[in-house]
Amino acid sequence: MNGAGALPLWRRLGADRAGAAAALFLALIASIALLGPLVNPNDPAAIDWHAIAVAPRLEGAHWFGTDRLGRDVFVRTCDGARVSLLVALVATAISVGIGILYGAVAGYAGGRVDELMMRLLEVLDGLPLLFFVIFLTVIFGRGETLLFAAIGAVGWLSMARLVRGQTLSLRRREFIEAAVALGAGPARVIGVHVLPNVLAPVIVYATLTVPQIVLFESFLSFLGLGVQEPAASLGTLVAEGAAEMQAAPWILLAPGLCLGVLLLALNVLGDALRDAFAARAAVGS
Repeated sequence: MNGAGALPLWRRLGADRAGAAAALFLALIASIALLGPLVNPNDPAAIDWHAIAVAPRLEGAHWFGTDRLGRDVFVRTCDGARVSLLVALVATAISVGIGILYGAVAGYAGGRVDELMMRLLEVLDGLPLLFFVIFLTVIFGRGETLLFAAIGAVGWLSMARLVRGQTLSLRRREFIEAAVALGAGPARVIGVHVLPNVLAPVIVYATLTVPQIVLFESFLSFLGLGVQEPAASLGTLVAEGAAEMQAAPWILLAPGLCLGVLLLALNVLGDALRDAFAARAAVGS
């Protein structure tokens, strides 16, 4: 995609007020998650014995208050947002990579290879993937690295179907047949001619996958199977806050609000990207 073709896409995206606002909110959340601990130097694991379950006070040392162990809620929310975003981005990258490769090979090969690969996909899709992830985390431990791999390894099935369908529609196009006639091998055809033409739906789907993985990771962490102490994610913070919701609601308010705004912004941005790509395709056709 050249610069002239990319500019109208971003102009369409910028013209979508909801999409632009979502992008700004995401940039704001990411900036606060990264820079917040620098502005407020409290350590997320440090215990302030003189401030146990203190309510929020903007003029004090603990802007969003402290939890039952005297830890700063603002810094822990920044830390949790950073971990949740990292898990979501890495797991999404893994699922997108596996899905693109699997779907492109199946769609381009066609015939019995495609049928066999799709039957395998249906078998995997029929498995209770949530319990599969829980099984992996219980057997191999609950580290962040395994969490990245486990969520990414079970999230590629829909991406593979999407890419396979797009590849099937491209396989008989004139430019693909011309490349084959000129001696291009399957790997070159897929890498040079197929993948660049499926990037638009892949980008949209990946954008919509990130909030799903954020929510999934938060659910696992809420159950105690995700990120473990002393690290924190938004899911673990919401779980801690839910236990203290009546006595100290501010412990739940900050991470819960951050998680809600993050999920909403990611979904709105994904919808805006989908509309922008669809409008560009309509103009091109």
